[in-house]
Amino acid sequence: MTLKEAQEGKEYLIKNINTDDEDLNSFLFTLGCYSGQPITVVSHRSQGCVISVKDARYNIDYNLAQAIEI
Repeated sequence: MTLKEAQEGKEYLIKNINTDDEDLNSFLFTLGCYSGQPITVVSHRSQGCVISVKDARYNIDYNLAQAIEI
């Protein structure tokens, strides 16, 4: 399952990041998105979702949300 299909308010563990783009992988790592890290979808929006990682909130688009497996 990916973040796009995740329930709001439920905590998940990141299993994998599915992207071949090294810059995107580095960006996600700096946000705290890496395998084994807890992540929560705070809310779904029309173009993406708001996530909570390590006591910080970020707005990501659905293309990025689909790259994060939980």
